Amino acid sequence: MDGSGFRLDIQGLRGFALVLVLCTHAEVPGMSGGFVGLDVFYVLSGFLITGLILHEVDRTGTVSLVRFYARRARRLLPLAVTVLAAIFVGSLLLFGPVRAYKVAGDMLAATLYFANWRFIAQSTDYFAFDDASKTPVQHYWSLSVEEQFYLLWPVLILGALWLARWRRWSLRTVLGVLLTVLGLASLAYGVWFSGVAPRQSYFSTLARAWELALGCGLALALPAVIRLPRGVSWLMTAGGLAVLVATTLTLSGATPYPGWWALAPTLASVAIIVAGTAVTASAPVRLLCVRPLQDLGRISYAWYLWHWPALVFAAAAFGPLTPAQKVAVTLASWVPTIITHHLIEERFRRSAVLARRPRLAVSFGVACTATAVLLAVLLTGLRGAVPTASADAAPGARMLDRGETLQRTAKAVRPNLRHAEEDRGRAFSDGCHLKGTRRVSSPDCVYGSRGSRKTVVNVGDSHGLMYAPALMKLARHRGWRLVSLTKAGCTVAEVDLDDRCDAWRENTLRRIERERPSVVVVSSGTNDGDRYAVRRDGKRLSRAASEPLLERGFRQTLQRLRRTGAKVVVIRDIAHARHDVIDCVADHLKHLAKCAVVPHRSSARAFDAKGAHGLRGVRVVDPLLKLCPVQPEGGRRCPAVIGNVLVYRNHYHLTATFARTLAPWLGRHLPKVRAR
Repeated sequence: MDGSGFRLDIQGLRGFALVLVLCTHAEVPGMSGGFVGLDVFYVLSGFLITGLILHEVDRTGTVSLVRFYARRARRLLPLAVTVLAAIFVGSLLLFGPVRAYKVAGDMLAATLYFANWRFIAQSTDYFAFDDASKTPVQHYWSLSVEEQFYLLWPVLILGALWLARWRRWSLRTVLGVLLTVLGLASLAYGVWFSGVAPRQSYFSTLARAWELALGCGLALALPAVIRLPRGVSWLMTAGGLAVLVATTLTLSGATPYPGWWALAPTLASVAIIVAGTAVTASAPVRLLCVRPLQDLGRISYAWYLWHWPALVFAAAAFGPLTPAQKVAVTLASWVPTIITHHLIEERFRRSAVLARRPRLAVSFGVACTATAVLLAVLLTGLRGAVPTASADAAPGARMLDRGETLQRTAKAVRPNLRHAEEDRGRAFSDGCHLKGTRRVSSPDCVYGSRGSRKTVVNVGDSHGLMYAPALMKLARHRGWRLVSLTKAGCTVAEVDLDDRCDAWRENTLRRIERERPSVVVVSSGTNDGDRYAVRRDGKRLSRAASEPLLERGFRQTLQRLRRTGAKVVVIRDIAHARHDVIDCVADHLKHLAKCAVVPHRSSARAFDAKGAHGLRGVRVVDPLLKLCPVQPEGGRRCPAVIGNVLVYRNHYHLTATFARTLAPWLGRHLPKVRAR
């Protein structure tokens, strides 16, 4: 602590937490859990903000909301809007109209402090470090959580102050009870929600509130100075730092978070804060006070804001980045960090005029917000939109039957490109595709003629979902009873993948055995990174070592399905696009050949075709032969647009709109469906 009462150790802890976050985002090997640095920031925010408010109550007897919001506006908004302005320029220069439209929505959400809820609604995966699809605004989710806290917490304290005076209770007692109830409720919710929907829970204010409450409670209970023995202070600080390092090295995107796991970094932060109040500073506390960590702590807010858009824009300009390149870009973002820290962040934070006139500071904050909103609206308008083709003008796959091999231009495309990524079809909107849930049994999910004795089952992962629109169309026309059973990221191959997938697979196969369908259509992704790396003897194998097990397990599943008496159809995996097809089409309507996909399909990852090979009663259908026609100049290409319909909704999945146009082709390849 310096002479003014400023906690140097807290500044150093802030710098240490920043390093953890930056290393994780730069994909430094072994530091996949550095996101725990954000938990440290939440505890510190609760502790520092509550301490400031309590000090004001002790000094004035009340809380001035105008002065509180004025301080927050001076401290946070000028730099936040400056970075959003840079994101506006970068998106205008580097992104196509579709991606720019999404960024504009993200900017608006960040400006109005609901970015985290937007990402929850979109089922955004924080840990999917896919440079081609990441938004440069994603890191604002954590600021939205903090801003929501800043908006509500002083109001709650005012309410607690009124209640304490009315009932003649101690304010700290009232706040203590309030924090205990809210904190425990939030922790319980976070533990539950992180298990049910880990992608969404990561961004949830309700699942994170207990971390802020922990810091608030610490501010209530912790005196300014504690006479801790130096040895105890040493153990608490060193132990806390060790826990932060250990969680950084051991946690990953596969960890359900926040949940129970977040207790480790948050309690470690509490231990470090408490140890820093000791009369005599221990060596670990003095370590946090060294100049490099102090400097990092001072610029932590600015560097956090700048590093992420730098990574996203670098990938947009130069292509996918290696970890070494990501480290270099992160370090390079120090340059705008330093410049804006001194010229913008510090200048407005220390402005004597704004400090003397809090209402002016609040008005200035409103102006900053309005500016950011205007930039978001401008980004949408300046990048324009791609016209959407009518249904009559979008025949889709039927054009391939007419001999067209590669559509080269289009005036309009279907579906609307701005929303094409969400074009998954009715089975998804009905909740029949299990995604981001702990459920291990599919719901009813029956389509077509529900009373028909002709039953067809569609089963698989998200690639099974792809063909549901075509099968639904066939079911309506041919009088089938169609049952759709799909779960994201879960192969039907009988392997040890993970507990939920394995349980879903077994429940699904038993249901099919009860259904006794005439035909079962099976689809599976095969080339989606290391998703289908299986377990053996409790250890996760590499994807290459998993392939023979996947092939054998897939064959076992097909044999089990055949024993139901059903005919089985395996729809082979499609080609994997290596570029953002939607953005490419939006930018090259007059040169669609630039967006065609080279049909690379790894023979080393073809467990679907290999597992089905030679099985009696199992038919293999290869969509690549349809989707990727031979070109006059030789070789196959997969058009990005066929018959004015966008083929791919992302790198690895078809749009539901295009899949529906595949119904006639798929119908020709299915065996005749007979009543059982």
